[in-house]
Amino acid sequence: MSEINILKELEDIVGKDYVSNRSEDLYIYSQDPGASLSRPADFVVMPITSKEVQEIVTLANREKIPIVPMGGGLTLSGLVIPIKGGIVMDMKRMNKIIEINELSRFALIEAGVTSGQLLAYLNTNHPDLQPPVPDAPPSITIAGNALIHGSGYLSQKFGDHGSMINGLEVILPDGELYKLGSCAVSDYWFTRGPIPDFIGMFTSSFGTIGIITKLSIKLFPKHKIRTLVFGLCKDPKTLPKLISNITFDDVAEDILLGIADKPDWMKGYVTIMVYITGESEDEINNKTKILKKLYRESKSRYMKVPKRLEEIFLEKPQFAATAADFRKGGGFEYVGAFVPLKLIPEMIKIGSEISLNHEIIPTLGARLIGQGHAVMFFFTYSFNRADPKDMENARDALHETNKAVLEIGGIPWKAELAGQQLILEKMDTNYKKLLKNIKNLLDPNGIMNPGNWEVK
Repeated sequence: MSEINILKELEDIVGKDYVSNRSEDLYIYSQDPGASLSRPADFVVMPITSKEVQEIVTLANREKIPIVPMGGGLTLSGLVIPIKGGIVMDMKRMNKIIEINELSRFALIEAGVTSGQLLAYLNTNHPDLQPPVPDAPPSITIAGNALIHGSGYLSQKFGDHGSMINGLEVILPDGELYKLGSCAVSDYWFTRGPIPDFIGMFTSSFGTIGIITKLSIKLFPKHKIRTLVFGLCKDPKTLPKLISNITFDDVAEDILLGIADKPDWMKGYVTIMVYITGESEDEINNKTKILKKLYRESKSRYMKVPKRLEEIFLEKPQFAATAADFRKGGGFEYVGAFVPLKLIPEMIKIGSEISLNHEIIPTLGARLIGQGHAVMFFFTYSFNRADPKDMENARDALHETNKAVLEIGGIPWKAELAGQQLILEKMDTNYKKLLKNIKNLLDPNGIMNPGNWEVK
């Protein structure tokens, strides 16, 4: 079918105002804020209903046109750049908050609902509840973040955001709509079981299996008081035991580590940020005393910070870019890896050495996941977007990081194309075979975000 006829069919589905093949409209969809190479899209389309998504997918499957679903477009690792051209499906118009269930504590939302939108809605209408929010701009979508195993300020206690999904509505490449989780059986989107759980297939699959149109995400009680207790650690080798002790005492809502050579007072130290919550000042004081004691025992020290700095760190969300050392051109890669708690010291060494080898000021950090069951360790590699060599330098640093992470037993998070191939090279042969078989079964024409998780 000709490009003109495809455009006409897309216009018939969503209306002329919500589809384009004009270069000036497609430009922004050919890249993301990270250092990945740009690749041109052929069409962008903005559906507003699940039925429209079904019709678009049916058209793409019939004509064998690649299709890439996009939420906020802020993954920074090229996951929504159209590797093989085709249609970028921008989900922003699907932004309805369908239900907030206070008793079962979940939000049923469409795929285009942003973290800022849901947070503002809950603050106004359900002030005793809070959603899982990542360290990212408020324009990021709740669905997009959950589907890449994102994390945020509730993850230390409750796990990564992928584990907080109760249910999904998904359109598969055949154009059919499927419900996963309790919503497949019940009117309530309150849990994933006790039926066979297919939701995991869609987390970190990067849109290569289906397009999510609705999801149910867990909500959590919001305490009256929230503050944080800073610590400074000189010896990273003491961190795994210290953090384990903090989680064992169950005093922390969130635990973040910061490692940076700027500002000067941070150089040579690991900053420990333990967020605590409570219903009274007495409860907060008791938790603070416990933390001070644990800091002393680990030869770290408590740090009193200026009020304004404390207020910045208490903002929700914490925008991760504020920690980066921006060069002229304003680009940065924000990447990470899931690792066991014991590997924190080695990750600090790896990230610092790679940064310095590439003449990038070290800016690293970590967040505890699920009370210490895992750590999401992150790296920021700044670059000048106007300088191709500087962007290549950031990509090289990222590639070295992914290789080092895999060598010591971690798993790169939201990996870009080269990182995905490194993971696939190390992956269990039968796991890789199963992944390929599932993709071929559900997407025989290979239209779903092709190029990603490509088993060769």
